[in-house]
Amino acid sequence: MYLYLGIDFGTSGARSVVIDAEGNIIAQAQYSFAESADLATSWQTALFALMEQIPQELSREIRALALDGTSSTILLCDATGKPVAAPIVYNDGRGAEVIDRVRAIAPPNHIVLSATSSLAKLLWLTQSPNFTEAQYFLHQADWLGFLLHGNLGISDYHNTLKLGYDVEQLCYPSWLTNLPISGLLPKVLAPGTPVSEVTAEIASRFGLRRDCLVCAGTTDSIAAFLASGADNWGEAVTSLGSTLVLKLLSRTRVDDARYGIYSHRLGEEWLVGGASNTGGAVLRQFFSDAELVSLSSRIDLETVCPLDYYPLLQEGDRFPINDPHLPPRLEPRPDNPVEFLHGLLESIARIEARGYQLLQELGATPLSRVYTAGGGAKNPAWAAIRARHLQVPIVTPRHTEAAYGTALLALRCLS
Repeated sequence: MYLYLGIDFGTSGARSVVIDAEGNIIAQAQYSFAESADLATSWQTALFALMEQIPQELSREIRALALDGTSSTILLCDATGKPVAAPIVYNDGRGAEVIDRVRAIAPPNHIVLSATSSLAKLLWLTQSPNFTEAQYFLHQADWLGFLLHGNLGISDYHNTLKLGYDVEQLCYPSWLTNLPISGLLPKVLAPGTPVSEVTAEIASRFGLRRDCLVCAGTTDSIAAFLASGADNWGEAVTSLGSTLVLKLLSRTRVDDARYGIYSHRLGEEWLVGGASNTGGAVLRQFFSDAELVSLSSRIDLETVCPLDYYPLLQEGDRFPINDPHLPPRLEPRPDNPVEFLHGLLESIARIEARGYQLLQELGATPLSRVYTAGGGAKNPAWAAIRARHLQVPIVTPRHTEAAYGTALLALRCLS
């Protein structure tokens, strides 16, 4: 029996799924991130902890594996793969300090024209005192893959989109390769392409086959799309995790930096969408998981809540409003926690609906149905509110874990 492993690194934890050649789930595990000042070490700890949880009798049957990470979570490494500066996470807006440099380099209305883009973060890092030690610029999934296969400087065209990689021509554009920093840019492969076998050390430590392949990865939201089963034009996946991510399968490509809208290549089709900083992380700022379940069940779903919020943990959003200085709007706050939660859920649903409306206004295939992934998918009250705003069927994905979608990448790399 041949098996395939997918590992997902989200915003609050990591998960793994082992599947067989028919796509059946054989094993799964999860690991919650602990508070740590050393992000890279915590990622490595989580990765190895997940590998250790796979039963030995399964580990030795794994033919291939793939990983996903959060989009635009990046780090600089030296020649040995050691980080030379602290990683910068997906929603960190420090790139706003160098956005004028990005505008001077990139074409108008390009996806990199965002304070949170990978390119903006790279340009910001050129000011770091340790920058001269850097040999490689990597995304989270790239570095995690390196820990398993030992090859530095390899990425995929999903993770490198916000670095400026041209996913239509499948190359870096000249405006990027002409920069002095171009030597740091990773080699780009199609997601799911075999990179290398695991190292002998990794094979021995975790009981893997010596010929187990590590495949080029993807981002967590695209992995969630792959897991969902959505495969027709007009079908979309909303990931309701710590943040809100929309992906719509479209005949046409749409890119508009004014609104944080961009298109990922998916074979010969396009995944059009954007990512907002609103979402579950804001809800957890005010409510425990138990309170979310209890209070949601008491919401009057026949009533439209008049509270109009823009729920953010801190200032700045990426989509459907692309403004690093957008202030959170969480007032007025009623005394009744049910009303407050109702207002938050209603407001996030409005942001989601506005996002899909924008995609269609700018030329994407009309929305026909929405699959929902992430922790928020389990909240029936939220689903009912969202259905009212979206005006299309909300359906249950075949699988809700992004790690399942990444396992499919590993499976397809040998198909």
